[in-house]
Amino acid sequence: MNNLLKNFLFVCLVMGFVNVTAQTNKVITDPIDLRVAQLLSKMTLEEKIGQMNQYSNPYVQTGAGANSRQAQSFDQLIEDGKVGSFLNVLGANETRRLQEIAVEKSRLGIPLIFGYDVIHGFKTIFPVPLAEAASFDRSAMQQSARIAAVEAAANGLHWTFAPMVDVARDPRWGRIMEGAGEDVYLNEQAAIARVKGFQGDDLSQANTIAACAKHFAAYGASIAGRDYAAVDISEKTLREVIFPPFKAALDAGAATFMSAFNTINGVPASGNKWLLNDVLRDEWGFKGFVVSDWNSLGEMLAHGNVESNYEIGLQGVEAGVDMDMEGRIYLTEVTKLLNNKMITIEQIDEMVSRILRVKFQLGLFDDPYQYCDSKKQAELTMHPDHLKAAREIAKKTFVLLKNEKQLLPLPKNGKKIALIGPLAKDKDAPIGNWRGNAESNSAVSLLEGLQAAVGDRGEIIYAEGCKLVNNPIQNFFSHLDINTTDRSGFAEAVKAAEQADVVVMALGETAYMSGECRSYADISLKGLQAELLREIRKTGKPIVLALFNGRPMVLTDIIDQTDALLVCWLPGTESGHAIAEVIFGDYNPSGKLPASFPYHVGQVPVFYEQLNSGRPFEPNPEGFSTKYRDIPNEPLFAFGKGMSYTNFEYSGLQLSNSIMGMEDVLTVNVSVTNTGNYDGEEVVQLYIRDLVGKGMARPVMQLKGFEKVMIGKGETKLVQFQIRANDLAFVRLDGKWAPEAGEFLLMIGSSSDEILLKEKFVLKD
Repeated sequence: MNNLLKNFLFVCLVMGFVNVTAQTNKVITDPIDLRVAQLLSKMTLEEKIGQMNQYSNPYVQTGAGANSRQAQSFDQLIEDGKVGSFLNVLGANETRRLQEIAVEKSRLGIPLIFGYDVIHGFKTIFPVPLAEAASFDRSAMQQSARIAAVEAAANGLHWTFAPMVDVARDPRWGRIMEGAGEDVYLNEQAAIARVKGFQGDDLSQANTIAACAKHFAAYGASIAGRDYAAVDISEKTLREVIFPPFKAALDAGAATFMSAFNTINGVPASGNKWLLNDVLRDEWGFKGFVVSDWNSLGEMLAHGNVESNYEIGLQGVEAGVDMDMEGRIYLTEVTKLLNNKMITIEQIDEMVSRILRVKFQLGLFDDPYQYCDSKKQAELTMHPDHLKAAREIAKKTFVLLKNEKQLLPLPKNGKKIALIGPLAKDKDAPIGNWRGNAESNSAVSLLEGLQAAVGDRGEIIYAEGCKLVNNPIQNFFSHLDINTTDRSGFAEAVKAAEQADVVVMALGETAYMSGECRSYADISLKGLQAELLREIRKTGKPIVLALFNGRPMVLTDIIDQTDALLVCWLPGTESGHAIAEVIFGDYNPSGKLPASFPYHVGQVPVFYEQLNSGRPFEPNPEGFSTKYRDIPNEPLFAFGKGMSYTNFEYSGLQLSNSIMGMEDVLTVNVSVTNTGNYDGEEVVQLYIRDLVGKGMARPVMQLKGFEKVMIGKGETKLVQFQIRANDLAFVRLDGKWAPEAGEFLLMIGSSSDEILLKEKFVLKD
């Protein structure tokens, strides 16, 4: 009888029906949780601490000397079970070699997890994330993340440190390029699309990688737009603006989160118990693990909130930073903290359990080598289908902001086109920062794209105008900058313009002028670019400006020097071909700005979702209203702005009801007609204003929906939205996140400053 009972209990354990942990008496029914608990019960403290540490690649340049010895020591650490993860280790063969040490030589055979910054592509590079957000195309954002995951997984990777879902309203902050810009709803939609793209439908499949929502939280709100600077922000703004994209990423299934570098109201995010435990885990129910940003635990010493690594270790454990990226704090401090009874073994077990759970979800325990396939690596990296997708997605991101006298699209036949500018022939800038494993100078240049498109039907006359120069001092990357003194190419550029029928100017930012630690107080054109543009303007030839940029820029002083302005961003591997298709009209531009372009840097932060003032703007210069005395209040180009080669008319706004209850769904219909001469896509935008808050001022407008629709010339399409009461929720005066009964104004338009139709409705209790 006893044997029968034992056998029954054993079967229950194996099948995952029941397990009671010795330490907590918690019943476990989830099969993965059961496997985690069983493995955890076998681990020594040293092995548990090993799982909590991530090292960067020590195997680079290991030919001789210290580097070689360092690599050998890491091999031994893996064998001893003291390493949980590596970042920056690439390739099916190398990751397999290290995984074999972990699985076949360590005591418990716990596999490693390999992470990498796969931000907008691995080898095939897509537009930077801010550009992809300009597409307002959820499927495009998901597709680019899916392809990036396929390539990364084929190269031995399991995990990406993306998506970045920081709402960013200060274009001086260089990392604005990594997210979806200024709007909460657009950031939510981008977060969902990218998490789904990276992780697919089943994280255990060999063509998926774990996503990491970063940087939790408020990194994009750093004071004065300086990277790593402090953040001073209210809890109301955190919950209404900063948190929603993170919650959307969590709900989409993001396996991991990354803590941020910055302090929030004086407390470093990587040691913030309220943020990482109270909100993320207890309130939102996050089950994955949290990794620090690079040494963000160790940097608490510089923040000044602690005075020793011992205190850092305590704060990290209490906050719930499960894995320390290159800080190496837990290695020395966790044992001391346990011995001194400052922390408990239950806390450590919980942290390690979260890490192990993700490894099980990735299928690493079932097949630790499924990501280590060199044949698949060769087949899938930069696959022709991936390059085709990169070209198609890039086209969707370009934003047409000016087109005087319908200068664009240009004809391919019989025209002489002067292509001028330091970025015209450059093959590196389009790849952008955070470029995965892309090769430098591997993009299709604009010159190559125009030449391929025109062939022998026209003539492209190229002149650099002002040069790119190597500037390694400012950056740890080899960095090209815009020359500030050499005007020797001006004469050749002017001559090229004089010979041409139309001029295309390629100006803007090089690859590393935006991104991490690329904050600028001056976000206008650098170097001699504006001066070159003015010289070309003197020729009288019509000018198309193709702007390469990873952030919104101040273009006020140069906008009148152009006849057409196409924001190309940093569009990736297929850059030149994609831009050429738009310039020549093979594709009708459809992008919209995901962040406002300031009129002047003194407006920053500038964004559309403002609270009204008790003294709203009025034009009387002597009146006492909220305004600047020297510049407009409005940005030069507002959020959601973007033109087309065709025209769209909006009509027939209909609401399913003028009154909706808290459980109702309000259906909104609007007709959009293409009245121009080109087929084209339009991004129909729905904004809402809560007209009267009960004791709480509400924003003048908030994006609550968008749909991108293809409409043939002469065609009318019905566009439909659905609004629920929860879409209208906010942090009320009573502190609750909930909708509030009252009157609302619903607005439909083509941008935040072009509202074409309006209708009121009432939300009732």
